[in-house]
Amino acid sequence: MTAPQPRPLRLGLLGWEVGHPATVADFAARLDARLDQARGQADLVLLPEYACVELGAGLAGNTAPDEATELRAMVAHADAILAAMRQAAIRSGFWLAPGTLPVREGDRVVNVAPLIAPDGRMAFQQKRMMTRFEDERWGVAQGATPQVFDTPWGRIGISVCYDVEFPKHVRAQVEQGAWLILAPSCTDSLHGFARIRIGAQARALENQCFVAVAPTMGLAPWSAALDENHGQCAVYGPPDRGFPADGVVAAGAPDQPGWMFATLDPALIDHVRAHGAVRNHRDFPRGPMPRPEVASFE
Repeated sequence: MTAPQPRPLRLGLLGWEVGHPATVADFAARLDARLDQARGQADLVLLPEYACVELGAGLAGNTAPDEATELRAMVAHADAILAAMRQAAIRSGFWLAPGTLPVREGDRVVNVAPLIAPDGRMAFQQKRMMTRFEDERWGVAQGATPQVFDTPWGRIGISVCYDVEFPKHVRAQVEQGAWLILAPSCTDSLHGFARIRIGAQARALENQCFVAVAPTMGLAPWSAALDENHGQCAVYGPPDRGFPADGVVAAGAPDQPGWMFATLDPALIDHVRAHGAVRNHRDFPRGPMPRPEVASFE
């Protein structure tokens, strides 16, 4: 007897406009209000990387804190912030990927992306690859290796922002059955946004999978860490049969906060992997490339 095919997923992506909440309760109210807007339109929702860091200035006392002070305040309140995210998932009934939050792990701080079921169960992906800002200025450390998550729509992965710029991170998740990669992002320039967009499209092409990006947006001069934010909600797929020619399955307006919704069918991924014009997923190199020889001119 064959296993039933996972059903299509109604995915909601939120371009999160950075606000200025003073307390965890204020942030929780903002989160609840935004999730209310998506009722009836999504089954699983994705928020950006570090969306909750809008809390940093308020938790640090709003006295023009620097980046390090904001981070310490966020880490000190991480348990309360995660509890607020969990309660938001339970109240809304969504599968909630609420972005990421900095969490202390021993003597290190890591960037953690929860995936929360509507009954409150939680699983986590840590960001693996650190940007220069995280490594050199903020003191956020490299996280654990890739995970995959079993959901009612099949197996998915989370590759946080910079992670999606690296083939091996997503490939490890796809090889464990992920047909959809969630890529919460936080980029402070159009250059950064372009890197995430290009990386996400490349991962969708080479793995013949969906990659969904949700970014922080807007100017927040009160925040040392989230002062400027650029991006675009989008879902990318393989540019092949059954998909748009450019691989852009759905896209919101650049730098325009708010919801974008897309229905994604895992059966389309199975079909393009078997019947596409090319078979990038099958043909992805399994081992390291041999060391190049120096070509001879004759």
